[in-house]
This record gives sequence, C-alpha cells and structure tokens, in this order.
Amino acid sequence: MTAVTYDEKLSLNQLEKLIAPKQYSDVPLELLILSACETAKGDERAALGLAGVAYKAGARSAIATLWSVREDVAYYLFKTFYQELIEKQQSKALALQQAQRRLLKYPSWQHPYYWSAFLLIGDWL
Repeated sequence: MTAVTYDEKLSLNQLEKLIAPKQYSDVPLELLILSACETAKGDERAALGLAGVAYKAGARSAIATLWSVREDVAYYLFKTFYQELIEKQQSKALALQQAQRRLLKYPSWQHPYYWSAFLLIGDWL
C-alpha cells in the first residue's frame, strides 16, 4: 500500500517515519486529516489503512475516508469540521458529527455515500 502525495507516492514506512513524534519534537501530532481516496481502507499490513499507520506512528487522531469522496463535499465537510472544532470548541467526534449533519441539509448530498465515508480514529476529544 502506498500513499499519493502531490507529485509522488509515499510508502507506509515513509508516512510512519514522517509522523513519528520523535522525528521532530516530543509533542505528538494531534490530528491528521487524510481526505484522499480510501485512506481508511486497510489491507493485510494496515487494518485501518493510512489512518491506522498514522495512529500507530503516534498521531493522536486521524480522520480518513473509507472510499473516494468528491472534492467539494470534502471541502465543505472539513470547513465545517474546523469551525465546530476551533470556533465552537467541540470535541473532534462531535465536530465531525456536526459537519456530517450539515451535509444532510443539501438535498444532493443526503445520500450516505457523501457523508458516511469519513472515519475518526484515535482520541475523539
């Protein structure tokens, strides 16, 4: 399994090394957003895909997708997620839930395909 960056592939081992807290400081990565295609879909090496690797490497939380999502949906969801998380000081779990519920207000995004692909693992607070 590999991850795709802007212009090249990133292996699971490379991702793990990038995230490992000892790499840069003693402060662990609080939240990693992986909104590309199927970043929570696992295989025999990583049960939760890239999100699982990130969590095992030391990220406290990761949000990833179970399948490919439309860019406009992901943009709106994460814009709303950060508003809930930062401005309203909600937990990560509640911020994600509220962002998913906001998607339901749009008739064209009400199908679970659009809002249920996002998975939060690790620390929910």
